[in-house]
Amino acid sequence: MSRLGYLFGEGFRGIFKHGFMSFATVTIIIACLIIMGTISLLSINIDALIGDLEDQNEIVAFVDENMDDIGAAALQQEIRNTENVSTAEFVSREEAMDNFMGNYDSALMEGVDATVFRHRYVIQLDDIAEMAKTQQDLEAIPGIAKVNAHLDYADSFIKIRNIITVVSLVLIVVLVFVSFFIMSNTIKLATYSRREEIGIMKMVGASNSFIRTPFVIEGLVLGVLGSLLAFVVQWALYNTLCNRITSAFSVSFLHIVPFTSVRVYVLAGFLAVGVVVGTFGGVNAIRNYLKV
Repeated sequence: MSRLGYLFGEGFRGIFKHGFMSFATVTIIIACLIIMGTISLLSINIDALIGDLEDQNEIVAFVDENMDDIGAAALQQEIRNTENVSTAEFVSREEAMDNFMGNYDSALMEGVDATVFRHRYVIQLDDIAEMAKTQQDLEAIPGIAKVNAHLDYADSFIKIRNIITVVSLVLIVVLVFVSFFIMSNTIKLATYSRREEIGIMKMVGASNSFIRTPFVIEGLVLGVLGSLLAFVVQWALYNTLCNRITSAFSVSFLHIVPFTSVRVYVLAGFLAVGVVVGTFGGVNAIRNYLKV
């Protein structure tokens, strides 16, 4: 226990003994995590926006014109049971005519009656990536004459979502490596002044793990501290930016994900990165000085 207490004590003393380097390390961690968090939150919001647009991307299934009202309405349950169908709303001929008339001058449509229109179903899907398959499944239902699906829009949404996901992951991975590299070199600068002390400890028989542990603890503490401070700063910046966007733009489709709904994931991600970067940064910083 006394040995463990000594190692932890040395780790914490190293933080305060090299205050400027510790401050620089924490600052670098905060900056890198905020950039990573901003990219991740931007990706989450864009994905949510695309999801909202997906919900508005409906397909329409037209009922065979030879079917009567009862037969057309009876298809609703079979359509709802089709894989990937979220909702299916039945629209009668009369309702379709009323909707159509509401968009045009009624004088121009004089003499047009409901028999010109078909019964139809307005359908929303669970996953637009499966739109083409769902279109085929719906057209295979007896009584469905035709299905109109915006496959081009669906493909565009999917491509945008995939590109954003890949770019975000690449940037996050790059920033993790940058954080690790900068932090390792920052700790190396703090370790440089203690190289003679490390050499003497090696000569008197101290093991590598005994010498390394205080530096690992130091890096771990700095990583956790930087993660917690970055989380607080990220929360404040995100809420400030969201409030300004909300007050500046009154756009109905612009849905901003509240930070409270993702704060647990952000905190967990920040802590994970801080712990990994801090621990391995401390190990890497002292590695060369152990080769005595």
